[in-house]
Amino acid sequence: MASNGDNNVINRDAFRQAVVNTLERRLFYVPSFKIYGGVAGLYDYGPPGCAVKSNVLAFWRQHFVLEENMLEVDCPCVTPEIVLKASGHVDKFTDLMVKDEKTGTCYRADHLLKDFCKDKLEKETNITADKAAELKHVLAVLDDLSAEELGEKIREYGIVASDTKNPLSDPYPFNLMFQTSIGPSGLSPGFMRPETAQGIFVNFKDLYYYNGNKLPFAAAQIGQAFRNEISPRQGLLRVREFTLAEIEHFVDPDDKSHPKFYEVSNLEFLMFPREKQVSGQPARRIRLGEAVSKGIVNNETLGYFIGRVYLFLIYLGIDKDRLRFRQHLANEMAHYAADCWDAEIECSYGWIECVGIADRSAYDLRAHTDKSGVPLVAHEKFAEPREVENLVIAPVKKELGLAFKGDQRMVCEALEVMSEKEAMDMKANLESKGEVEFHVCTLAKDVTIKKDMVTISKEKKKEHQRVFTPSVIEPSFGIGRIIYCLYEHSFYRRPSKTGDEQLNVFRFPPLVAPIKCTVFPLVQNQQYEQVAKHIAQMLTTAGISYKIDMTGTSIGKRYARTDELGVPFAITVDSASSVTIRERDSKVQIRVDVEEVASVVKEVTEGQRTWNDMLSKYNAPSLQNDD
Repeated sequence: MASNGDNNVINRDAFRQAVVNTLERRLFYVPSFKIYGGVAGLYDYGPPGCAVKSNVLAFWRQHFVLEENMLEVDCPCVTPEIVLKASGHVDKFTDLMVKDEKTGTCYRADHLLKDFCKDKLEKETNITADKAAELKHVLAVLDDLSAEELGEKIREYGIVASDTKNPLSDPYPFNLMFQTSIGPSGLSPGFMRPETAQGIFVNFKDLYYYNGNKLPFAAAQIGQAFRNEISPRQGLLRVREFTLAEIEHFVDPDDKSHPKFYEVSNLEFLMFPREKQVSGQPARRIRLGEAVSKGIVNNETLGYFIGRVYLFLIYLGIDKDRLRFRQHLANEMAHYAADCWDAEIECSYGWIECVGIADRSAYDLRAHTDKSGVPLVAHEKFAEPREVENLVIAPVKKELGLAFKGDQRMVCEALEVMSEKEAMDMKANLESKGEVEFHVCTLAKDVTIKKDMVTISKEKKKEHQRVFTPSVIEPSFGIGRIIYCLYEHSFYRRPSKTGDEQLNVFRFPPLVAPIKCTVFPLVQNQQYEQVAKHIAQMLTTAGISYKIDMTGTSIGKRYARTDELGVPFAITVDSASSVTIRERDSKVQIRVDVEEVASVVKEVTEGQRTWNDMLSKYNAPSLQNDD
């Protein structure tokens, strides 16, 4: 982990502690309810943290909502149980938990196993090659382990409660949603939403009408989500209340091309396809157009959003060499998903999933159609009537219920989303053998389907229009995770002028910096202070955030204080007619007339011109362009 421009390497834990100490001391964020001892997984954003978050979200709206002409909605956090029953969250939104058998303290089972394997690999110098390979394999398949397999590994490795060393219970599922009741009677159960997406799905019919009954279109939402994490840790990376920014792009399942794909097709960045992961090879740079044409990425629309997400993160200030797009392994994907990729950012905690980009097929709209009885569908009108042949898969719910009891719904869902080839193969086998083995991904096992459990047929008829359920491409952004990784990627240290201490600096791009500039009178002088107030008024009128500091502290200390907040420009008033503007990272200054100050800062912070442009204009020494 590089700590400054000289690439001096320090321990990653010490680096992280330096970042966190600075963030908390300068009130970017602090533990919530701190005077009462705090609550794990809950944090308050202070003034600079709020400003960074606000800037990130403003840019997200500009980059996605405005650029793509999306429909933005704002839905309630409290969600009726029936909605989340339809989406599958009530039954499936779980993590496996173990308890300290003596104290009752709860732990997330996979985290205990993951920490054990990582500690062994990192700290044991005499570990054998076979043992290291075994532990690496466990880490690779961790997400695919059942409760029984996870419990077996915990017992095999002798893993105990980390705080007390007491034995642990067997793993069992724990639903991560916060439950509540709507209204005083307690008869209407609800939950605090675990994601914002369901609010968009249930409004599809109205949004489709609002959009002129045309596809494709996208709806977007920014809002709070809640997950009752078993053992929150890693600061802002795993919390119980957090901000999500989610997009649901509705598209014809038969045409997932994108008219603007050419704009991102030549981008090249680190990609980690599932084949590379399974074979133990590293991520490599792949051109996005090549990834789509070779089928590594399933379709153009999914590829387009991967490219747009890459650009969004780079513009924010994420280091492109510590950003990769990892494809979900087959065992990570839901049975209905066509393809899923995570934008992962490397920080001191390792590679962290910050954005998920998934092709969820038509699952969500179908699930809400089935539960609500309201058809969430789109229409394509034909110029002339067409004779079409439709595949009809009709699970016999009574027979499936008798055979599979509580698993009936998941078996039904798996049958309904079969491809035409799978369905016709099943039909042939049922007719010849009377039964067939069928793999249900959500149950992670094969089940026996008998002839009386499902009917599969093809129907021919003339149609004047095509009625279909749209597919959904979903980019989902964890804003807190992105911001924390940005903090780490922006943090560095440099020696003070005297060389006797290391000064902290956040190199935020002006786009996300919490404060765009500071205004300092060089000395306490009434004339200089009046000029500083005049500049402050011009900055306010121009809509530029600033901080004014009229203390008598030395100018060097004032620079250091604002560098630590990531302020990109410092305006020093040292005459009545002109001032200096200092750039944070180079520390190079230009001299500008007082009346030009606001326009110079505005042009640079809004990206209309670069700092190098200003150096040329005002005859300051030019800086080498990092690009």
